[in-house]
Amino acid sequence: MEEKLGQEPSDLVKIVLFGPESTGKTTLSKQLAAYYQTKWVPEYAREYLQDKWNREQKTCEPEDLLPIAYGQMKLENELSKKANELLICDTDLLETKVYSEAYYLGYVDPILEKYAVKNQYDLYLLTYIDTPWVADDLRDKPNERERMFVYFKETLEKYGRNFVTLKGEEKARFSTAVKYIDKLLKI
Repeated sequence: MEEKLGQEPSDLVKIVLFGPESTGKTTLSKQLAAYYQTKWVPEYAREYLQDKWNREQKTCEPEDLLPIAYGQMKLENELSKKANELLICDTDLLETKVYSEAYYLGYVDPILEKYAVKNQYDLYLLTYIDTPWVADDLRDKPNERERMFVYFKETLEKYGRNFVTLKGEEKARFSTAVKYIDKLLKI
């Protein structure tokens, strides 16, 4: 079962939207996928946790993280087979690891941690907190956005990930993302 957290072999350029909640990751993921006429991988945790909330009125618990990770990688591996030369990922296991550490006093399931570090992407688009907060059933830390942003950035630095920080309004973020993705695609 553990191997299901790994990436299947692929020649795709893989991009991850990475950062605190309510910073425009999903919006930008969809825009980039449409622009490049490819697939985007939604954040499985949202579907999983919204369903849990609707059924039980409970939020994420530590035992939810591995099922979320398995669901995320299943989606990524399935959509990799349908994408053109580029795959846009709304999140990855490294983001799940960050949230596990932040919410559960530094705890990360060892299997999740192994694949969060092992899985590789070509570019991370780190979304800054200069977008308006939008509340929903799952978002719960509007006053900790700055602390979380620093944590996300430090994680990318710690693991030597290739990343660029996206700031500003939607058009500026999109333009910056396209510039860096085009370099990877050699357009």
